[in-house]
Amino acid sequence: MDVHLLLVRDDEILLGMRQHTGYADGHWHLPSGHLEAGESLPAGIIREAEEEIGLRLTPEQVRFVQLVHHAGPGEEPRVGVFFEATRWAGEPVNAEPHKCAELRWFPARAIPPETLDYPAEAIARYLRGESFGVHGL
Repeated sequence: MDVHLLLVRDDEILLGMRQHTGYADGHWHLPSGHLEAGESLPAGIIREAEEEIGLRLTPEQVRFVQLVHHAGPGEEPRVGVFFEATRWAGEPVNAEPHKCAELRWFPARAIPPETLDYPAEAIARYLRGESFGVHGL
């Protein structure tokens, strides 16, 4: 299962440019990752936020906003769970420069066309207030 973070500041969302990962390199993506064995969904996104962007979030600072059933070409279907954080302490940093070329804030309604399709569609659904989607199936 994947967990994704919509870090929202005013009307902007934080995206990272993937590099050297073997998956969607050269595309913008939300901070995200896979759950570890025995990890809850909130604990997973809190861990990923610290690992990828150096933010320590609390369970009260993350809110479930969307579930997406997704499969890319040649991929096994999986479920992505999207959380929103609108408050936190500190500023995000690129804590994984070996996997992320840069972090950048984008207007939520004008994310770049190079954004990976499945999180891009999830962002669009989030902006419409939708909590569920199917992508690629």
